[in-house]
Amino acid sequence: METCKGDKCEGCGEFTPGYDTVHYGSLDTGYRLLCTRCFNAEVASLHGLDDFENVRLDPIGLTDCAGEDHKFHFQTRLLGDMMTLEAFELQDGNPAGYKFELIGSPEDDLFDLLGKMVARIRRTLSVKYLEEGMPGLQIAGMTVRGRIEWDDEEDGRVPLMIADGRAISWEQFGQMMMSHEGWQFKLEILDRSDEI
Repeated sequence: METCKGDKCEGCGEFTPGYDTVHYGSLDTGYRLLCTRCFNAEVASLHGLDDFENVRLDPIGLTDCAGEDHKFHFQTRLLGDMMTLEAFELQDGNPAGYKFELIGSPEDDLFDLLGKMVARIRRTLSVKYLEEGMPGLQIAGMTVRGRIEWDDEEDGRVPLMIADGRAISWEQFGQMMMSHEGWQFKLEILDRSDEI
């Protein structure tokens, strides 16, 4: 069970997990810790978006092609003339593993975006890029797709790679690449909202 008391939102007074909060304000006025719902309400009011529907989406469970279950949590952030929908897994009460983002406008139907998000998650979960082999984790074919994250163990000197929802150190990733010694490669960096 995922339990996390979190921090107290200065808007509604509810205790909220850290991943669901925003420090909102400015140097002139100071900053307040707001839950995402209160943050969205403030931004909607500031931009005159009276019709913005601040919906909280329940987590859903999906199964990947290897039969492993994944539970995705959702978060909507209103950012003025655009809105983001994020989906992520939790590990030890923090977002980790698979993470996704879609960008839309405040006028978009949230459930239409949710449908697109679930379709994207299903497409991603339908493929495994890594496999256990000799001498350990290997690239399953000729392509690996994933995400670049901060590696606390390395103080940010080198990235932490996330592929198949798994954290892989830069050293582990390098070892996997060595099974293709002498081959060429193409490294392409895409925005986190783009589908890879």
